[in-house]
Amino acid sequence: MNNGLHRLSGNGSLYPTKVKSRRLRWDVKPSEMANNTLNPIRAIVDGMKLTPNPDKPMIALSIGDPTVFGNLPTDDTVIQAMKDAIDSQKYNGYAPSIGYLKSRQALANFYSSPEAPLTDVILTSGCSQAIDLAISVLCNPGDNILVPCPGFSLYKTLAVSMGIEVKLYNLLPEKSWEADLKHLESLIDERTSCLIVTNPSNPCGSVFTKEHIQKILKVASRHCVPILADEIYGNMVFPGCSCPSLASLSSDVPILSCGGLAKRWLVPGWRMGWILIHDRNNVFGPALHQGLVKLSQRILGACSIIQGALESILNNTPQSFYNNTIGFLKSNSEICFNELSTVPGLNPIMPSGAMYLMVGIEMDHFPDFKGDVDFTEHLVTEQSVFCLPASAFEYPNFFRIVVTVPEELMVEACGRIREFCQRHYRPSSCNSNDLDQ
Repeated sequence: MNNGLHRLSGNGSLYPTKVKSRRLRWDVKPSEMANNTLNPIRAIVDGMKLTPNPDKPMIALSIGDPTVFGNLPTDDTVIQAMKDAIDSQKYNGYAPSIGYLKSRQALANFYSSPEAPLTDVILTSGCSQAIDLAISVLCNPGDNILVPCPGFSLYKTLAVSMGIEVKLYNLLPEKSWEADLKHLESLIDERTSCLIVTNPSNPCGSVFTKEHIQKILKVASRHCVPILADEIYGNMVFPGCSCPSLASLSSDVPILSCGGLAKRWLVPGWRMGWILIHDRNNVFGPALHQGLVKLSQRILGACSIIQGALESILNNTPQSFYNNTIGFLKSNSEICFNELSTVPGLNPIMPSGAMYLMVGIEMDHFPDFKGDVDFTEHLVTEQSVFCLPASAFEYPNFFRIVVTVPEELMVEACGRIREFCQRHYRPSSCNSNDLDQ
């Protein structure tokens, strides 16, 4: 009756009998996005042969997690804020994807100033998601972003997975890791959609001066390029240094400032981050703001309990807690810098903030090793000290030290690094031209 084209279904409806040819075998593959996602740190570390010396306890100076050794707990007021939020039973459900209004307002009150007026605040699942959202809302496949070198590897991991080209602008170790402004500006073209500035720096521990930030802003302004400011280490600067936010110095460049509780409050596992939208001239406008709202809906927002505790954390954490943390990091940095400055073949660069110190390796004096990866791998094998090779930050012949370890372990680690270098250091040999003179 239906000429074989349809048959009656169980509910009485008609549907075609002809279907597309079916697959003959299972063929499930990862997506292009998955295949294009690569964490440079994991790629390098997973390829290293890390076999510690069984006669020496391992000292890991490689992980940017201040909680690893248990010597840097968060403040009691932070813990109490979390307990109160849980006990209140008010924060067990879904929050708005961009965060509770009360929590966002608390952040706005904490960070807003006449010099850096805020347009809005978006709460995120850690600073990493804040960076993800910021790149996602600013960039399309085929665009390019400018990323510091050395710099945090996540920027490239996220961008490349989205089909965004990464252009690396150099930081200058001889100038305390200031940006090479001429190099930075030379990389900008019509597809440049974002300039990433990390201040204070991971992995360098450097802090840009007010004057240098202003020069960076002039470059961005000249080419109408918005800035993603990674300021997760904001305010974590040593006494005597200052670290103004980029937004406080910008008169026209729109800025998405990414931050979070992770480092300053010493709770990276709590995954509370944020984007502070600074758009005093309405360059971003409502469209970009709405784009961030839409992107935030992909995972339905940050942890509701921590949002409930946020206002109390921001308002009640005593200044002494911040001061004690910074004092410890500065002291450990000075110990590390002073110890390694006298080690032949090493050139440490004293940081001004954050939790890191970079050390240059004069590879010509260490012919036993092919480069920084080989150097740090053998340092583990012989001395059970693990420092992250800076090739993970696309900056070879350096290694990064995390200075959050207890002081006695920092002293011990530096002693072992000295012993390792003394064993392998070779003076430069004279070249033929020297012999002819």
